[in-house]
Amino acid sequence: MRLKDKVAVITGGARGIGRATAIKCANEGANIAILDIISADNVVEEIKSIGRKAKAYKVDVGFYDQVQQVAKDIINEFGTVDILVNNAGITKDKLFINMTEEMWDDVLRTNLKGIFNCCKAFVPIMREKKYGRIINVSSVGGKAGNIGQANYAASKAGIVGITKTLAKELPFGGAEITVNAIQPGMILTDMTKAMPQKAFDALVSQTPMGRAGKPEEVANVIAFLASEEASYVNGSIILVSGGKDI
Repeated sequence: MRLKDKVAVITGGARGIGRATAIKCANEGANIAILDIISADNVVEEIKSIGRKAKAYKVDVGFYDQVQQVAKDIINEFGTVDILVNNAGITKDKLFINMTEEMWDDVLRTNLKGIFNCCKAFVPIMREKKYGRIINVSSVGGKAGNIGQANYAASKAGIVGITKTLAKELPFGGAEITVNAIQPGMILTDMTKAMPQKAFDALVSQTPMGRAGKPEEVANVIAFLASEEASYVNGSIILVSGGKDI
């Protein structure tokens, strides 16, 4: 088991890529703390059935004080944090000319400030023990943009910037801390299933592999980046898109 007895914090872990990642990491031996605004009790029960420790915390990662408090709770419960997967994200799509300030702020707060908040909470723990793995979930939308998603694309592009910066800052002083990001393409999640079928099919048709990806296929890459096998991978932005936007 590549992650035996590691403690992984996974945001947005109740469903989709986050859920698949939580289960994958548990199968690799990790104990899991899930942060989400919706219930993740079913995921916790599934992880416990694997024989690993798990607990869900209802929190909005976009709010600094909430994350600071939950970080204290996690340390009290698990003792440490080795892996942070910043996966939580939302969409509020609208053509830019019709996009409201509230729509912009909500998406940037969750998708980008959420990463700031979680890193501020958990990086000190990693720096203290000079070890950690941080994996940020960006998107091909942050690489190529997308009509009706100025807020989402901006947030996901911002993730690339913070990933590359922290990858240069955090290993300072010999700390074995790596920071990487992935950019999923069209993945079969509740978010993409809510898209109009015509739009979904059009985006899938742009994928060289000719199909949407599975959350488990993304989780496999995240688990690799969280493992010792990826100990010299740092500051990388990895497309998991079936060839879309390469």
